[in-house]
Amino acid sequence: MKFSIMRDRLLDGLNDVMKAVSSKTTIPILTGIKIDISSEGMTLTGSDADITIQTFIPVEEDGKEIVQVKEPGSIVLQARMFNEIIRKLPTNEVVVEVSEQLQTRIQSGKSDFHLIGSDASEYPLLPDISADRQITLPADLLKTIIRETVFAVSTTESRPVLTGVKWEIKDNSLVCIATDSHRLAQRKVTLEQLPSEEMNVVIPGKSLTELSKILSDSPHPVDIFMTNQQVLFKTPDVLFFSRLLEGNYPDTSRLIPEESSTIVTINGKALLQGIDRASLLAREDRNNVVRFSTIDSGTVEISSNSPEIGKVEEEIQIDSFEGEELKISFSAKYMMDALKAIDGQEVVIQFTGAMRPFTIRSIHDDAILQLILPVRTY
Repeated sequence: MKFSIMRDRLLDGLNDVMKAVSSKTTIPILTGIKIDISSEGMTLTGSDADITIQTFIPVEEDGKEIVQVKEPGSIVLQARMFNEIIRKLPTNEVVVEVSEQLQTRIQSGKSDFHLIGSDASEYPLLPDISADRQITLPADLLKTIIRETVFAVSTTESRPVLTGVKWEIKDNSLVCIATDSHRLAQRKVTLEQLPSEEMNVVIPGKSLTELSKILSDSPHPVDIFMTNQQVLFKTPDVLFFSRLLEGNYPDTSRLIPEESSTIVTINGKALLQGIDRASLLAREDRNNVVRFSTIDSGTVEISSNSPEIGKVEEEIQIDSFEGEELKISFSAKYMMDALKAIDGQEVVIQFTGAMRPFTIRSIHDDAILQLILPVRTY
């Protein structure tokens, strides 16, 4: 196997596939990156058995030659080492040659590295995914959906299924739900084309976070294929596979209150900044709790009290108020995460009492719903 490649383009590809490579894997060959060279170009694959990322670099792009193939073939090279070598090479042209016993020579300018490779036939095959359970979303929308939900997944392994985001397709829409049992984030999207059957999968939050780093901020389509064990996100030059989480995701529809006793409409950005200031004192306290009290039809009070440090009170103007007076306490962090997901728009907050979950929505768009359970303070 022998080829030369532009270093900057190879680094772009490595940046993508390195996101899937873990040093903690129990399968030794997965600490490596698989390189396949064919007459069409170069394919790089990285995996940790949960996530697999494959990227393709064509022989030429926009009329510019990227890869020169002298002899096709495959090799697996130690990922961290290969990445560091390519990053530090002196010129933009890299020549890679594999001789007998998988000895791999990497040359650039006056630099000459020799690495010992592994046999590519030992590298696990990619999962086989059929095309009948497919939806397509623009990359920028997919990135937004991930940002608006993934922060609410559970970070503890006590209930593994809650470390993922549930994606459910029914009634011509996709509903994405994340919860750690103290809060919930939900995003709905109307689909233009539907798969052949209804689907319900749980995608690990970690996988979605890594996918989000690879996706562009453009409306380029991303094809999404689902099976019972795997999901594949496919862009023109990247394949991103993730295993799915097993187990029954709890029915969260019962958590969302049907009616409310207090409705407050408020500027989301002003509320976020007020809670951020109040949490300065709450942060020292283990549970990071702030209080929210309705004062009259025009203002609410945000306050926090830490016995060792002091207290803070701040009044914030509201746009409208309906229903009963209310005092409620909640985690400042959860509220700030929820408001960031709604992204500084005007929000409507619906309460059903001081000890019941409350919901936050944008007044312009009911596709996003955030729900938070209050904290008991006596």
